[in-house]
Amino acid sequence: MIISRKKFLKIAGVSALAVTGERLARNFAGAMQSEEQKTAGALTTKRLAMVIDLKKCAQEEGCTQCIDACHRIHNVPVIDDRNHEISWIWKDEFKHAFHSAHNEYTAKHIEHLPVLLLCNHCGNPPCVRVCPTKATWKREADGIVVMDWHRCIGCRYCMAACPYGSRSFNWTDPRPNIKEVNVDFPTRTKGVVEKCNFCDERLAKGKLPACVESCPQNALFFGDVDDAGSEIRQVLASEFAIRRKPELGTNPEVFYIV
Repeated sequence: MIISRKKFLKIAGVSALAVTGERLARNFAGAMQSEEQKTAGALTTKRLAMVIDLKKCAQEEGCTQCIDACHRIHNVPVIDDRNHEISWIWKDEFKHAFHSAHNEYTAKHIEHLPVLLLCNHCGNPPCVRVCPTKATWKREADGIVVMDWHRCIGCRYCMAACPYGSRSFNWTDPRPNIKEVNVDFPTRTKGVVEKCNFCDERLAKGKLPACVESCPQNALFFGDVDDAGSEIRQVLASEFAIRRKPELGTNPEVFYIV
C-alpha cells in the first residue's frame, strides 16, 4: 500500500505526540507520587539499612513477634510444606547464616545463636541484573530493592542469583493459605517470586518497618547510613557489626551486631 507524503507526516506527528504524551504522563505521575509521599510524611533518605543486635534478639527465646508482624501485614501465606513455604523474614542458626565467619573454634553460644534473616537490599544486587522483565530493581532514592509482581514471569533467575536465599516462589496459589487478609496490601498469585520490601509502603507514610516497630527487645535499628547523625550510624560506630558474605561484593545493607 502506497502512503502519500502528507498522510505519512500526519501519522508520524500523531505518533510523536503520543510518545511525548506518554513521557509527560509518566513524569507527572512520578511528580504526583513524590508530592503525595511528602505530604504523607515519607522518610526522605539516601541509603536505607538495618542493624540487628543478635545479643538482644536472643534475650527472649523463641520470640517471633517481628516475623509475625511482617507476615501478617504483607499477606504472607502460612504453608506447612517446607518445600513450598514463603518467608519474608525468618530465623536460622549463626553457623548456617555466616558460613565464612564460622570455624571449629566458634563458641557454642554463638554457633547456635538465632539470626534474623531477610532480603539484604544489596547495594550491588545480583538479582536485579538477571531479571529479564525488570520485575525487580533497586530504587535510586533510597536503595531499596523492590518488586513488581505483575511483571514477574516466574523464571526464578533472581532466586538463583541471590546468594542469601532471600526470595520465595509461589508454587501454589498462596491466597487460600492466608489466615486473615490485609486489604491494604496486595496478595500474590501462583507462579511469582516475592521477598521483603523493607516495608516501603510504611516508609511512604513515615512509619518504620513492621519488624523494627514490633520487636520487644528493641534489637532492630533502621535508617539512613549516609546520614552521619542518624541513630543507625551511631549504633554502627559504637558496636562491632558484620554482614553476610561480604566477600561476594554485593554490599548487603543489613548489619549484625555480634
